[in-house]
Amino acid sequence: MASMNLNAGKRAYVTFLAGNKDYWMGVVGLAKGLRKVKSAYPLVVAILPDVPEEHRQILVAQGCILREIEPVVPPENKVGYSMAYFVLNYSKLRIWEFVEYEKVMYLDGDIQVFRNIDHLFDSPSGYLYAVKDCFCEISWCNTRQYQIGYCQHEKVTWPVETLGSPPPMYFNAGMLMFEPNLNTYEDLLRVVQISTPTCFAEQDFLNVYFKDIYKPIPSTYNLVLAMLWRHPEHVNLDQINVVHYCANGSKPWRYDESEQNMDREDIKMLVKKWWEIYEDSSLDYKNFEIESKLNSNPAIASLASNESCGDVLTNLAPSAA
Repeated sequence: MASMNLNAGKRAYVTFLAGNKDYWMGVVGLAKGLRKVKSAYPLVVAILPDVPEEHRQILVAQGCILREIEPVVPPENKVGYSMAYFVLNYSKLRIWEFVEYEKVMYLDGDIQVFRNIDHLFDSPSGYLYAVKDCFCEISWCNTRQYQIGYCQHEKVTWPVETLGSPPPMYFNAGMLMFEPNLNTYEDLLRVVQISTPTCFAEQDFLNVYFKDIYKPIPSTYNLVLAMLWRHPEHVNLDQINVVHYCANGSKPWRYDESEQNMDREDIKMLVKKWWEIYEDSSLDYKNFEIESKLNSNPAIASLASNESCGDVLTNLAPSAA
């Protein structure tokens, strides 16, 4: 426990937020999810200047540390992104500048943590850790992998005779663990300006840049929902630590059952689990802090058992965002 406290200020979870839409709800859900699993480390939100003050206040009230960053604008893309908003994601490169932290675990705002993953911070330094991606969805249709039916999660042999050496391992950038470094940060910004953007934007770029130090970790640390119907033999939902709601229609705060695969019972269950965390007022930052203090102080806990005092303590905390 002593070593955990010693390192607490040097490690952080980081997420990213841009714009004035409803993505802040995902960040609130993530903050509450990390509290539910009793993570020892803070959630830092790298925000672009266009995030409105109202949303910033909600995040601060939920215990988030806000860090405003400037957008990173890549060279013009002649091909087109798989999703138009992917152009915003290059701004994530700014988090390599967060050198006040020894180690950072980046999580997209459409991720929820269902089991404590703090132990990943103890992994050996010098690598970038992430989960191997799946190439089976139609969004990958422009890739050679998709066209020949090759996926990293299947025991499929790459046709070396006709296509040459297999591609390097490819990770999903929704969850990354690494050490911030100013030299790396400056080089990332330099290299991105001379690199031609491709369909998956910063994810493609990071895969090329970090290919020599990438270490794969099990998909339980970043379950992309397509794994449920593409590779069910590799998924045990009882063992999943992190769920990535990245399929069309799967964002819990804008869930659309009419989208392909969204009427599955396992998807409905995972969306329901996200909402249970989001709507749990005991996980709101101030409520959680009060509860922690009560539990750690028997004298205060005894006083709080008085009904009227309990009501006062409850009324001190804000309602759910």
